[in-house]
Amino acid sequence: MAADIRKLVVVVDETRKEMGREISPPTRRALAIAVIANPYAGRYSESLDELVAIGEELGGLLGERCVKALGIAGGAAESYGKAAIVGEAGELEHAAAILHPKLGAPLRKVLEKGAALVPSAKKLGGPGTPIDVPLGHKDAAYVRSHFDAIEARIADAPRAGEIVVAVAVTDSGRPLARIGGLQKHEIKGEDGLR
Repeated sequence: MAADIRKLVVVVDETRKEMGREISPPTRRALAIAVIANPYAGRYSESLDELVAIGEELGGLLGERCVKALGIAGGAAESYGKAAIVGEAGELEHAAAILHPKLGAPLRKVLEKGAALVPSAKKLGGPGTPIDVPLGHKDAAYVRSHFDAIEARIADAPRAGEIVVAVAVTDSGRPLARIGGLQKHEIKGEDGLR
């Protein structure tokens, strides 16, 4: 089943200065959001296969939108994350069905790798509900400089029978990161951790 998309929103957050210091090149985070109809709104279903398929579709679509917004090749992306907000006629498991079984593989394909788990968040809410999309390095979860988040919020979504699905991609870590740990030039990218 193809996603019934009411709205697509793409935003780029670019930090050029932090604590009075120039950030060069700027750190950039792209956020792509789809507002979709929830095919299970208002009813219980043992199988959530339609949402699993929609998650697979959105992983590629939203990942491509992020990369295009950043103006980079997919392989140049450094971190990623995903999140979903389910409207009141749905349930939290609807977000899980979109985010977990199949969204990651097409997102990784767009980014040309992704050994690490894609950080995620999910919640129930009404129109205007915000959610922080967690971010982590796409190939090594222990890279502390890439622990971050970006807020996703759509003023008129999710309506009761909708789900807001967000994917975030960055071209760098946090500005002025300096808390130690594994550095990105030390990444092996084999186990998703280091």
